[in-house]
Amino acid sequence: MKLSVRDSDLFDRRSLVADLLKERGETLVVGGLGASTWDLAAADLDDRNVYLWGGMGLASSIGLGLALAQPSRRILVVTGDGEMLMGVGSLASIACAAPTNLAILVLDNQAFGETGKQTGLTAGPTDIVHMAKGAGFASARIAQPADLPDLKALLFRADGPVLAVARVALRDDPLVLPTNNGALMAARFRSALGLAG
Repeated sequence: MKLSVRDSDLFDRRSLVADLLKERGETLVVGGLGASTWDLAAADLDDRNVYLWGGMGLASSIGLGLALAQPSRRILVVTGDGEMLMGVGSLASIACAAPTNLAILVLDNQAFGETGKQTGLTAGPTDIVHMAKGAGFASARIAQPADLPDLKALLFRADGPVLAVARVALRDDPLVLPTNNGALMAARFRSALGLAG
C-alpha cells in the first residue's frame, strides 16, 4: 500500500545533500549504496567521503566503526531507506555503543530505486524512526523541508547517536560516479585524516 505524501513534504534529494554538505566542516561522510553515493559525489567529491560500491546494509556499521575510531570527528552517514532496512540490526549496536559523534540521514523515497523503483517497505507501515527510537537512539525524527535548519543542527551538532529520515522525491538524477578503486579511496581517506600509509 502506497501512502500519499504531499509534494510540499518532500525534499529534492540531490539539492538536500548538496545543501547539507555546505555545513560539513571537518565531518567525515559515508555514502550508502547507490543513489546516496551518487548524491554525495555530485555535491562534494571530497577525500573525507567514504563511498559504498557494495556491501548493501553496511553504511551505518561503517559509520559506527569510524565514530569509534575517530571520536573527535563528526561522522555523518547518508543512506537510503532500502539500504538502511537491509542493515537495520546495526541500529541496536549503534545505540549500545552510544557514539556521541554519529549521525545518520536516511533519504527515504519509499521505493527500491536501484532495482526498478518497486514500492518500498516505508511506503507502508514500516517506520525507520520508530526502529531507531526503539533501539535507543538519542534522537530520531522525520524531517520536512521546513525543518532544514533543525535538520542541520541535528546532523552536525546534536549529541548522537541521532537519526533523521527525510522523505525525498523519486527521481532519475544523472549518475555522478566517484572512483570505485577501493585501494585509492582508502589511501585518499587515510591521507585526508592525516594517517600514515
